Amino acid sequence: MKYLGYVVGVVWVLLVLAAFGNARAGAAAGQPDVAFWWSVIGSLLTIATLGAFIGTTIHIRTGARPH
Repeated sequence: MKYLGYVVGVVWVLLVLAAFGNARAGAAAGQPDVAFWWSVIGSLLTIATLGAFIGTTIHIRTGARPH
């Protein structure tokens, strides 16, 4: 359970790739609004992914922690 945050992060990476793929498909189909909103969704998911990876890295550290 210690590394579950990394697993969540990997799942979110897959969602990010899917979101940016949908944005690319929308742009190719001549629908800039679809491309824009899927890019926004992909960007927000990227932030969440970074939070999962960084948060897990911080919280699984062992040893002395600064106060």
